[in-house]
Amino acid sequence: MAESVEAVLEQLEDSTDESLDRLFELLRIPSVSTDPAYRADCLRAAEWCSTFLQQSGFEASVRQTAGQPMVVGHARPEKKLNGPRILFYGHYDVQPPDPLGLWDNPPFEPQLLDGPDNEKIIAARGASDDKGQLLTFLDACRAWQSVHGSLPLAVTVLLEGEEESGSPSLLPFLQENKTDLEADIALVCDTGQWDAATPAITTMLRGLAAIEVEISGPNRDLHSGMYGGPAINPISVLAQILSEVRDQAGRVQIEGFYDGIEEPAEQQLAQWRDLDFDEDAFLASVGLTASAGEADRSVLEQLWSRPTVEINGIYGGYTGPGTKTVIPATASAKLSFRLVPGQDPQKVLSQFRSFVEKKLPADCNASFKGAAGSPAVGFNTDTPWMRAAATALGEEFGKPAIFMGCGGSIPIVEAFKTELGMESMLIGFALNDDRIHSPNEKYNLSSFLHGRRAWVRILAQLAA
Repeated sequence: MAESVEAVLEQLEDSTDESLDRLFELLRIPSVSTDPAYRADCLRAAEWCSTFLQQSGFEASVRQTAGQPMVVGHARPEKKLNGPRILFYGHYDVQPPDPLGLWDNPPFEPQLLDGPDNEKIIAARGASDDKGQLLTFLDACRAWQSVHGSLPLAVTVLLEGEEESGSPSLLPFLQENKTDLEADIALVCDTGQWDAATPAITTMLRGLAAIEVEISGPNRDLHSGMYGGPAINPISVLAQILSEVRDQAGRVQIEGFYDGIEEPAEQQLAQWRDLDFDEDAFLASVGLTASAGEADRSVLEQLWSRPTVEINGIYGGYTGPGTKTVIPATASAKLSFRLVPGQDPQKVLSQFRSFVEKKLPADCNASFKGAAGSPAVGFNTDTPWMRAAATALGEEFGKPAIFMGCGGSIPIVEAFKTELGMESMLIGFALNDDRIHSPNEKYNLSSFLHGRRAWVRILAQLAA
């Protein structure tokens, strides 16, 4: 197998220029899924991906949905193989490029530029999230097919066109195509490394729950001179209740909020401590000086393995220019909860509703809307597949892969588990400074090149 791998790596090296040309072609397509004005461009991106897969030895097609199309490709080696069947997932759609005035270069005119520390970067919308990432895998498959005529594993590729707009078509598509997408394990590339020199496998994803609460008081807005004092003010009530959600030590005060939480293993915590993470620098990068989370937890624990409550927006009364002296009839707030393994999103939302209702004073009522959520996901790091991927990443980077958490949520991972019955491995090569969703998005050239090579090694290790 080692000789097979080296031959594929040489093929990748020889085709670097062509690979970058293909990436730039895809990056030039403004496949913004959330804006109907770009619908034709999303279809064009889907067709580009399908054609690329066909040219790389896959049976591939564009599949229409109620929204943006999916792309599905299959590479089924003729002989029976011992390794797992793979489902690779990525997305070809991108975030809107606005505000355009903050881009140093046009967002859909990709360029290879000099970045910090003389690091070459690929600058364009979608370079890191997720076109550059998904092409690392597809390029690895193309090179393997070119050298050996077939892949060492059965591989199905699923490329989505609505990840950046909530994936409304994804769940129905998975339900309708379970047999076509059947595999042993899913590979998801929409994640990153620990740093430019250290590979990582993401093994924890926080879940997400969201809700909006409205406090109502008087039956209409009131003149604050005529009613100020005796009249209850819903803004004051809402502010008081929200201020009691967390105590001074950063712990959430909602009854039952921490019930059932699964703590990381001591071995995992020890690895995180060994990362020598600079908490002060992390906070300083966004203009902060002190952690506001749980006082007895490190910043990495807070981000990767602890739940949160955040107030995302609060409004009521008059907020326009000048003064309007009213006591408003209502006040509202939007909240989100980042959840960890052991927490049920619906139970957490129910606990929050009870927390608010118990604290309501006389003459006030609470209503709730927009409740939604998905659970956290945690992966066993001691499986043959996880060990194989970690070994491959270590071979490519010359240092062990980190098993790290992610403070965000990737709903597709839970969907793969519940709808298709398969676990996932989250392996990507993005960096924290890639500015995804922001102006001047970039992807390090080294991330792209290492990613291609790493996937070759991962496929070989999984096949073995």
